[in-house]
Amino acid sequence: MKFPHILINFFLVFYISCAVYAQQSYKLQDAFPNLSFDNPLDLQHAGDGTDRLFVVSQSGLIHVFENRSNVKAARIFLDIRDKVTAGGELGLLGLAFHPDYEKNGYFYVNYTAPKPLRSIIARYSVSLVNPNSADKKSEFILFQVNQPYSNHNGGQLAFGPDGYLYIALGDGGSAGDPQNNGQNKSSLLGKILRLDVNCTSDDKNYCIPPDNPFAGNTQSYREEIYAYGLRNPWRFSFDPVTGWLWVGDVGQNLWEEIDIIEKGKNYGWKIMEGNHCYKSSTCNTSGLTLPIWEYGHDDQGGCSVTGGYVYRGKKLPELYGNYVYGDYCTGRVWALKYNGINPATNALLLKEDINISSLGVDKNNEIYLCDLNGKIYKLTTNTPTPTATPTPIPTLSLTPTQSPIPGKRGKIYGYVVDIKGNPLESERKPSPAQKDHLNSQI
Repeated sequence: MKFPHILINFFLVFYISCAVYAQQSYKLQDAFPNLSFDNPLDLQHAGDGTDRLFVVSQSGLIHVFENRSNVKAARIFLDIRDKVTAGGELGLLGLAFHPDYEKNGYFYVNYTAPKPLRSIIARYSVSLVNPNSADKKSEFILFQVNQPYSNHNGGQLAFGPDGYLYIALGDGGSAGDPQNNGQNKSSLLGKILRLDVNCTSDDKNYCIPPDNPFAGNTQSYREEIYAYGLRNPWRFSFDPVTGWLWVGDVGQNLWEEIDIIEKGKNYGWKIMEGNHCYKSSTCNTSGLTLPIWEYGHDDQGGCSVTGGYVYRGKKLPELYGNYVYGDYCTGRVWALKYNGINPATNALLLKEDINISSLGVDKNNEIYLCDLNGKIYKLTTNTPTPTATPTPIPTLSLTPTQSPIPGKRGKIYGYVVDIKGNPLESERKPSPAQKDHLNSQI
């Protein structure tokens, strides 16, 4: 009889994952005590070999500074406040540097513009004479899409390991996706888009990758779409080791979710919120890809997920391979362990009185958190860090177009633990009906 052995093996894996966090307690350290920013929403590095960081402010500013704790001041890299409408969930929302930035000087931004309200994806160039300043006149608009409401505009931009630019757009806003944009493949809203920005086509300032799921379709589906059925994928990132695309998709009233995005998949909104039927007791889940993790709005510590990064740094080796993310409202930070085979485990690392608007990494893949109130924090530990690098958590070497789970993905049950490895019973239970949270929150 194999069942007892399966149980033993399962709980052994669970125990080991818990024991890792029992060895450490975590804290946020003011990474740059001399610096403060106006509503920081994103932090990036240029990937050009320099140890600089770039912070995006909602108003339309990008600042650049050396990655040193004693840095005295940050310089304005780009100022497009005259182009941006800011406030609530509007503003300069995302930044991505071209993989060849060191040679071509290109970077890309996502901002909202007024009259009519629209999201603009634009390319800029660095100054030819000053590497710490951009050429504002170099703006090249890739595309723009009208926004029906002033929330759920998305925000993240990132280049994948395939060299294509990935773009997050929310469902267009209001509440409950009244236009059903998430499920409408003829709309760009509620999607992850994928563009080839190294060329232009007859009617576009970019090209459609030939293997995009709807490339060349005759049904009026938007060819830019990579994945759909998303509500507000505010922050996403690629794991540099596996190539997996991790997304934190902000929920409606009850559930926040973490997804691994695969080409052509439907992530369920507004049929589903997390693993649950939205606004009905039953729904047709056929053809839907459910999240690898969810957490609720009651005793589970949240109301608005802020997607993060798979940790691939060296200073916190016990977190290697874990997806570190947070919640905007409660200031909680978690580490999610998932390898595509075993159920996910989720550990609470810390809780601080901050509004986590974004996470970022430096050139060494160390993790930083942006507090909407102005500060940049670094994730660190209260206890000595081992000097030896532990055996990495097993991962699957997949491209973004490969599935991390063989066959059809269903609901995945996992475990929540605190940093001492104690299961948190209250965080495993499904939540009752909750009051609607403020949709103005990111």
